[in-house]
Amino acid sequence: MMDYQGKNVVIIGLGITGLSCVDFFLTHGVTPRVVDTRVSPPGLDKLPAEVDRHLGSLNEDWLLAADLIVASPGIALATPALADAAAVEIVGDIELFCREAQAPIVAITGANGKSTVTTLVGEMAKAAGWQVGVGGNIGLPALTLLKQPCQLYVLELSSFQLETTSSLRAAAATILNVTEDHTNRYPFGIQQYRAAKLRIYDNAQVCVVNADDALTMPIKGADTRCISFGVDVGDYHLNTQQGENWLSVKGERVLNTKEISLVGQHNHTNALAALALADAVGIPRAPALTALTTFTGLPHRFQCVWQRNGVRWINDSKATNVGSTEAALNGLQVEGTLHLLLGGDGKSADFSPLLRYVQGDNIRLYCFGRDGAQLAALRPEIAEQTETMEQTMRLLATRVVPGDLVLLSPACASLDQFKSFEHRGDEFARLAEELG
Repeated sequence: MMDYQGKNVVIIGLGITGLSCVDFFLTHGVTPRVVDTRVSPPGLDKLPAEVDRHLGSLNEDWLLAADLIVASPGIALATPALADAAAVEIVGDIELFCREAQAPIVAITGANGKSTVTTLVGEMAKAAGWQVGVGGNIGLPALTLLKQPCQLYVLELSSFQLETTSSLRAAAATILNVTEDHTNRYPFGIQQYRAAKLRIYDNAQVCVVNADDALTMPIKGADTRCISFGVDVGDYHLNTQQGENWLSVKGERVLNTKEISLVGQHNHTNALAALALADAVGIPRAPALTALTTFTGLPHRFQCVWQRNGVRWINDSKATNVGSTEAALNGLQVEGTLHLLLGGDGKSADFSPLLRYVQGDNIRLYCFGRDGAQLAALRPEIAEQTETMEQTMRLLATRVVPGDLVLLSPACASLDQFKSFEHRGDEFARLAEELG
């Protein structure tokens, strides 16, 4: 535990995480100052009156005079005001948390699937009767978890959060996958993005790596700490026999995928990763497997939101990058035609990896939003382009027949036309019910 008494602390960024940092320091007898580039940031009405605040820009004088800067994950360390204050210690809320946490930590990152795996490990611990705190980049801010007694912490961590974290010593850590994302934050490409993710393995006792993705391996390759998961290979893998799929651990079949509520091959590999993490920290196997049979998934993540007349409507709005859409399409089996909705703000991504998944005669593309034209160019002969998602859905609703699957897995961020990916998913669900 650290003593912050007498420190000049500046917190950059308010919102729910910034407020948790303010509360943390006040509890430790330190009154921080808050800076936010927004004039009216969320949470401003909950900021205690005694906390000085500077809104609308970064106060460089405050930053240069600070002993400790706690930066929001949303602000890049390369931001000039932060770069100028490089002599000051700069951390994030996860670093503050790791210095205080007294229970083992399971740490989870990856371009895709991390929210599902984080929630699953938490459900496994709960099924075993453990007191567990789940948070970080999902749900509760990490610092809030310190207020409750816990036998285990399960944290979802973004690459941005890992950039400012150095005291993490995870009992078990995983990088689920590494695909191109956040190209605006990582101008030197995927290896720069990967380097931020790899920090999760520093001082970890067990590293759970993806046997199908070499970029998830520690920088010097797999070592004695590593346990692997994968589709066909790995300590934890999918075993196919007589047309049935099983979760298999080191050659032993432990659960038929028919008993798992989550659908899709990508979710079955998420289940393997969660099981490997649970085993690594000693969560009993029986309740862990029970959790896999009862967990129905998270909203907006390959979620069946409507089913009628033999047509399923799947909301995968959380697929805000190409890798996530690839994961949804990989191994997907459809009896009739797949009506795939793509579109939004692609964040300068390369869409070409999707090409191999959109071949064949039983697929139609419906492309909308800022990068709709780029996506339609993948296979122009089977693509329809509209301005909005609603126009797309009204168009395809006249074409679906029993056995078809309508899948929103847009491969793009939503902010060109929606408030968030949740807003986009909610609209999809509303229209599915209206039109389906």
